[in-house]
Amino acid sequence: MHVLIVKLSAIGDVVHTLPAVAALRREIPDVRISWVVERAAAAILRDSPVIDRLIEIDTRSWRKSLLRLETQKALRSRLSSLRSEPVDVAIDFQGLIKSGFVALASGAPRRIGFSSEALREPASRVFLTEQVPVDDRGHIIEKNIELVRALGVEAAGDYDFPIEVPDAAVDAMEAQAPADGYAILNPGGGWPTKLWPAASFGRLADSIRASQGVVSLVTYGPGEDELAGEVAAASTTGNAIPFRCSLVEFVALARKAKVFVGGDTGPLHLAAAAGAPIVGLYGPTSPLRNRPFDPRDRTIGRSDIDCRTDCYRRSCDKCLRLQIPVEAVQRLVDARLQTT
Repeated sequence: MHVLIVKLSAIGDVVHTLPAVAALRREIPDVRISWVVERAAAAILRDSPVIDRLIEIDTRSWRKSLLRLETQKALRSRLSSLRSEPVDVAIDFQGLIKSGFVALASGAPRRIGFSSEALREPASRVFLTEQVPVDDRGHIIEKNIELVRALGVEAAGDYDFPIEVPDAAVDAMEAQAPADGYAILNPGGGWPTKLWPAASFGRLADSIRASQGVVSLVTYGPGEDELAGEVAAASTTGNAIPFRCSLVEFVALARKAKVFVGGDTGPLHLAAAAGAPIVGLYGPTSPLRNRPFDPRDRTIGRSDIDCRTDCYRRSCDKCLRLQIPVEAVQRLVDARLQTT
């Protein structure tokens, strides 16, 4: 049986799909698994032992130049590659019109996705041949696992995140990271409503140094250099150190971290997959659906406005930045580290 996984992005969403795919591989060992993913999130899937074929696409750049001949050729080439090997089942973990179209373009006669009320774009149901009822209020990992259960997979036991980290990435992180331990602070978030102020991260770095005796590495990605610099400048003791790394290097870094503190973004979910203790800062998204899955991890959000819970707004005057006291976050850091 050849199964096509359609989960295009983003990083956290791809991470949350891995346990379902790992269970599929574990319980049906001879299954052939292909995965279609956006190039920006592909690094964490390359060389994964549960994936036979990784098909990288770039719909974001295609949308910007859809009428250009080169773009149309690239689009046709990728769609053709989907059909180069007959696909028996396509599973759409994304629930969007574009992901549904990819599932259809694969030629799979059986196309499985979520029930209509759980689809991010309900119109994408027209691409599906089967819809699976799910609890859209529970954790997204469990929601994803329901789709592979449609293939008879039980998916019992602990979650598995088969992310392959090259030895070179491990060596690079061991050479650069402090040997006596470190915390990871990740100030980025994509949505303004997910951001905790840079000044608060800087003060937290000072507090973690005083409480736990370790420096804080301020991880950041493309376009976030200035933000990391603001965090470093806000640390009066110089214990917030900007630290840029690739996705797989981040996984290697997180595996040895004393604690990770950040918002509901890809790095938080990568850190959780790597086994790092987590303190998550939540604004417009629901910790019930997107929290780190280890019950020992801690989350905190605003409690001073009644409209915050589960609003999923990317911008809002009331919640432009997460107003959470540094002292409250430090208490959660200390409490989480008492359980390791």
